[in-house]
Amino acid sequence: MNKSNRRKFIGTATVLTVGTVASAMPITSMNKSYPVVHHVFFWLKNPDSKADRDQLVAGVKTLSKIPTVKEIHVGIVASTEKRDVVDHSWGVSELMFFNDLAGQEAYQTHPIHLEFIKNHSHLWDKVVVYDIAQA
Repeated sequence: MNKSNRRKFIGTATVLTVGTVASAMPITSMNKSYPVVHHVFFWLKNPDSKADRDQLVAGVKTLSKIPTVKEIHVGIVASTEKRDVVDHSWGVSELMFFNDLAGQEAYQTHPIHLEFIKNHSHLWDKVVVYDIAQA
């Protein structure tokens, strides 16, 4: 095989490999639409305690077992640039998606959610909730 044909073969094989890998990748939630969003921010009592933060993160992740929670994203403050419009004062965030208001309401009284509050409320000093309906 000469150099030109070998380069053409390698180029074609690379394109086929990339195409195969891309088609095997799962479709993310970005393609889904959930009309109700529940976004919660927690301020930790001990904001410098990584152990407290990690314990709260683990607790929040248990909420994904509630059937009406369609998706959940649990996060901590990103190390982004300091700007007047960016609030870096909180410690842990949960972003949940629901099919409808009834699902969000069922989540509020679900035993897993109540257990989470009972077992983890000692970790936070303040909680702010933003409930959002799709416009």
